[in-house]
Amino acid sequence: MSLSSAVVFLRQEVGRILGGTNGSAGRRGIVRIEVPVEVGGAVPETAAVDLLAWLRAQPAGTKLYWAGRRDGSAVAAAGVADAWGEEPVCGDGDGSPAYARREGAVYAALRAGLARRLEAAPPGTRYYGGLRFDVATGAGTAWQPFGTYRFVLPRFELRRRDAATMLACNLVLPGDRDRAASVWKEVDALALPGGPLTGRLPKPVAREDRPDARGWQEQVRWALNAFGHTGLEKVVLARRATFRFGVPLDPVLLLKHLEAATPNCFHYLFQPAPGMAFVGATPERLFRRDGRDLWSEAVAGTRPRGETARADEQLRDELFYSEKEQREHGYVRTSIRQTLAPMCEHLEVDEMPSEMPLAHGRHLVTPVRGTLRETVETFDLLERLHPTPAVGGYPKAEALAAIRRLEPFDRGWYAGPIGWVGVEEAEFAVALRCGLVRHESLALFSGAGLVLGSTPEAEWAEIEHKIVDFIRILEGDLRRTK
Repeated sequence: MSLSSAVVFLRQEVGRILGGTNGSAGRRGIVRIEVPVEVGGAVPETAAVDLLAWLRAQPAGTKLYWAGRRDGSAVAAAGVADAWGEEPVCGDGDGSPAYARREGAVYAALRAGLARRLEAAPPGTRYYGGLRFDVATGAGTAWQPFGTYRFVLPRFELRRRDAATMLACNLVLPGDRDRAASVWKEVDALALPGGPLTGRLPKPVAREDRPDARGWQEQVRWALNAFGHTGLEKVVLARRATFRFGVPLDPVLLLKHLEAATPNCFHYLFQPAPGMAFVGATPERLFRRDGRDLWSEAVAGTRPRGETARADEQLRDELFYSEKEQREHGYVRTSIRQTLAPMCEHLEVDEMPSEMPLAHGRHLVTPVRGTLRETVETFDLLERLHPTPAVGGYPKAEALAAIRRLEPFDRGWYAGPIGWVGVEEAEFAVALRCGLVRHESLALFSGAGLVLGSTPEAEWAEIEHKIVDFIRILEGDLRRTK
């Protein structure tokens, strides 16, 4: 049926369940209503549904979007049927035992809350969300609405997988039955898009970098000195580039342009409140599990794409034959293998990296495949894999201590796990190539892995290249601040 017909049918089914008919009077827990949507017809009403246009059309409030990497799947979701999160609090932030206890408590609370909610959930149920990069430290003002972690069971989902599209509504009983009037208002407010999402983005009028060029040089020199006098072998330091606009920036439209410009990436948007959203296009998977089957990958080592075929080939060769890039990648591959080996009955890790080509860049990547032991849960994988040396450093404790000491801003969800958890399945990416929209500003985050042989100038240029996708779609030409 068409999207408009699916909405009508969905309203009827919600009415029956909230009214206790259809044998649903005594039901408890999550109830999921799914309605297939036919797409691809010649009539506008049955033409392919633009998920982001549908998302933008929904009333203001919590919105999210998730699209897999090269698997044909995507979901746009609006409203909240249920949520599980924790307000950010401060830890010692120095790698002490108090930090470890704090981190363990966060993952224990996350595990307990989501595991309980998913115990008797129907197939297809997913909680979408993410975590702070450093769950043991406090959040800056800009990141407060996102929490230390926050996972949402959406009220409505428009989900696409290959050629199939489905409209869904999630109810949580008996609570939603007790507040039926409020739920019904949400259902009644479901909107249909007027057409595909189009429009131009505003151009930025100002830019500010933290740290600036001088501060960055000091940080890199500190790290290079530490490599020779401490146990630190690699640290990933980040910069934040904040762009300001004369008008509010529409995060859904921003993602629409970003998605078109960045194939072969995971795409995501999490909007906890109107005017605020975390948006990105990351190439890096943290892990995907389906039952006991597991997929992960080591991603580290970077070069841009060339303007000509010959230049592109030269840059690819530079990446593969660079001792510094191979060493940086090796830390990540070794760490992931050591982390996953005790949790897997069988584990395969390629010995040599291959190339991950992107629209404007490339990385070294090593695929990882395994079979999990029966007792391993999704939350075990989250806790032990994050942060990989690709976004934190090596060893982990020393790298985190350096990041807390050096970076003059809060990473928030940048470089943290982002994705979804379902019944015996989950998928998480690493939140990279991302920006935090706050009304008339956009803060872009990106980092570079520092090892022996790194230079401030080369690593600054690498970070600048990693935000080029945003710069291109904003049509801006604002150079870095001095």
